Amino acid sequence: MKSIAACMALMMGLVSFTGTAADVADLAASSIPVNIQLQQVQRVGQVEHDAHGMPLQRYAFQPAVQPQIVITPAAGWNWSAQGALQIALQNAMPWTVTLDVTIDGVAGQHLHAQVGLPSGPAQTLVIPLHATSPRAFGMQVGPPMPFDDHGHAVFVATLVEGAIGLAQVHDVRLGIPAPQAAQQLLLGKLETSAGDAALQDAYRGIVDQWGQYTRIDWPEKIGSDAALRHAHAQEQLRLKTQLTERRGLDAYGGRDDTPLTRTGWFHTQKANGRWWLVTPEGHAFFSLGLNTITPDDTRTYVQGRESMFVNLPPDQSPWNAFYGISDTRDPERAASAGLPNHGRWFDFYEANLYRVDGADWLAAWRKRTLDRLQAWGFNTIGNWSDKVLTEQHRLAYTLSIAIRGQFGNVSSGYDYWGRMPDPFDPRFAQAADRSVAEDTAASRDDPWLLGYYADNELAWAGQGPQGRWGLAIGTLHGEAHSAAKQAFIAILKQKYGTASKLASAWGIALADWSALDAVNFPAPEPNAGHPAIAGDYSAWLRRYADQYFSIVAAAMHRHDPHHLFLGGRFAVNTPEAVASCARYCDVLSFNVYTDLPQHGVDLDAIHKLDKPLLITEFHFGSGDRGPFGKGVVSVWTEAQRGEAYARYVQAAASDPAIVGTHWFEYVDEPVTGRLLDGENSHTGMVGVTDIPFESFVEAVRKVNRDLRH
Repeated sequence: MKSIAACMALMMGLVSFTGTAADVADLAASSIPVNIQLQQVQRVGQVEHDAHGMPLQRYAFQPAVQPQIVITPAAGWNWSAQGALQIALQNAMPWTVTLDVTIDGVAGQHLHAQVGLPSGPAQTLVIPLHATSPRAFGMQVGPPMPFDDHGHAVFVATLVEGAIGLAQVHDVRLGIPAPQAAQQLLLGKLETSAGDAALQDAYRGIVDQWGQYTRIDWPEKIGSDAALRHAHAQEQLRLKTQLTERRGLDAYGGRDDTPLTRTGWFHTQKANGRWWLVTPEGHAFFSLGLNTITPDDTRTYVQGRESMFVNLPPDQSPWNAFYGISDTRDPERAASAGLPNHGRWFDFYEANLYRVDGADWLAAWRKRTLDRLQAWGFNTIGNWSDKVLTEQHRLAYTLSIAIRGQFGNVSSGYDYWGRMPDPFDPRFAQAADRSVAEDTAASRDDPWLLGYYADNELAWAGQGPQGRWGLAIGTLHGEAHSAAKQAFIAILKQKYGTASKLASAWGIALADWSALDAVNFPAPEPNAGHPAIAGDYSAWLRRYADQYFSIVAAAMHRHDPHHLFLGGRFAVNTPEAVASCARYCDVLSFNVYTDLPQHGVDLDAIHKLDKPLLITEFHFGSGDRGPFGKGVVSVWTEAQRGEAYARYVQAAASDPAIVGTHWFEYVDEPVTGRLLDGENSHTGMVGVTDIPFESFVEAVRKVNRDLRH
């Protein structure tokens, strides 16, 4: 290990000073002169020592925009042979403190990491000297820090951004962003080290043979196959007591005390100012659903990441049944960017089901899962679920139809799951008809089917303040042969007649209509000086949505006249797209990741549209059950997940337009990330061992059953 700066333990005064490593209590091996500046930072008290005898000096970062310590060498550092910067430190506050570490090079180059230092004993902070992220290791969220390295706490910054030439390092800055009160840190020496050992160690051995995180414990964690089987046996006893006779409900789960129109199919009806889903037998039905109830959505790549796994089952019978090969890379899908998502994978969840039930694990899982859903008060099998479960006719279910085929597309600037389909391309209508025909064939006569979604979370808007207009701007950015672009240009020609009139209305230079054909045409952003831009864009967004929804709705009504069109599961959306969906769909569907549904959807607008709304995704995650991610909406503890679920679902049921809520998802995501996009959050009802999170499930069960009766 090579020292690169003076020991921080004896930095003196409140202004800059110059010295050498020898000047600071012989705590650094380097003799390179350094300049240390304290900017809105005070040195406090005398040198202290951690449990290992390491000298540390206390510093108070004062309330300011960016109080920081700047360490600058007299002649620059050459770190060409180095791989990481290491800093001995300790958070002296009783809460987590955010620390910015910036390493500056020449010509404005820099590396930057921001870490949340927990309170507690001293630790070594390691900053890799290159850009890195958990995505580079195949997951969206990296392991919790610090981790124990032979009795010493090591905090590796798993997200580092930027780039510098390591041959010329100008300075290191340690800062706390905008503290509201003085924050104290104990700081020791800074050193560099060769290689990436600490970064690799951060991810080493983090998953055991059951797919569980190795570095913490929790109540449902198991340590042997016998413990796994015992936990499942105990749960079966609980299920028997919970599966009581359903009272006050019809065969489909509808409320006997709220009779409505009987049609023989699920449908919608507004009664006494409130929207309802209605069962085939004619009773009110508030849909309580779970998404992704399937055993095969928990696969994680192991190839090239073998060091992450402890006692990975061998690729031989019986475990080879749970290995496979996939390639989920897609250059047009932002969700996959930066992930090494291809190669050999293993399914820990299915392997654990085999450990519990042997060769008949799948049939046993299906029975147990349906028992659970009914015992927990759910009445709907949500999106992306096991097909055989829906065929048991114990619960209503929904299906998703992805419009598949070769047709044009348009970028809205968001494109997380891919670019928008171009519904003006004649091939889109053909693809929609073919996809709907194929996907409705087996279910069109099934009264247990609630209805169909079309696609999922399409990119109806872009990002940022002007995101609403992303699809309109993206249309004009397209190539001349884009069907959507030519349709938009035709509308503009019809309205304005001449290119000069459009140019005047939009405040742009436009020599003639052919100028619009240019790839990446510089479509203007709406502004107060030219209100016609926003008006034209809004009209186009509605036209685009009408084209999409009308084509899909016509195909659905043609191939299945019985069932509901449940919309497109909006994530990003525009008022124009929502209004169009309300016109052509039976139910609006939104994925609403907020603390309450009222904070994620403009319910006043929904009420004016007078259409029922189904919340098709929501969840709350925490970081105390293994997977590193906490989902889109997080809480601190497992207990708080149940409380948040209750608040959310009760708030949804209180609104006269909302007809159901579907939780995402049934099983926790893999610790090391799922195949598609590396998601690795604790948002499930059950863990990778298929053991339910009992306290959370009990809270869910109580709320669900109260709402159904």
